[in-house]
Amino acid sequence: MRDETGRTYSATDVALQALQLSAVQVAVAMAVSSGARSLEAAALVTAADGPSAADEAVARELGVKALLVAGPDGTPRS
Repeated sequence: MRDETGRTYSATDVALQALQLSAVQVAVAMAVSSGARSLEAAALVTAADGPSAADEAVARELGVKALLVAGPDGTPRS
């Protein structure tokens, strides 16, 4: 993620018994807690087919039109 000031955020999934967050959700939470009001870009590296609906929604809420998606080998998917 990159916010409106150029700060970047990277994250990974959180999979605890009491807390489940995707990497996108963690990165957005980091950005918001750092004072970001919008995002300029968001990229997701995943073995899945693409981002979840929840990931798309949280990124869209801060202004991202589409998540850029790549596979674990770096090959772009979208």
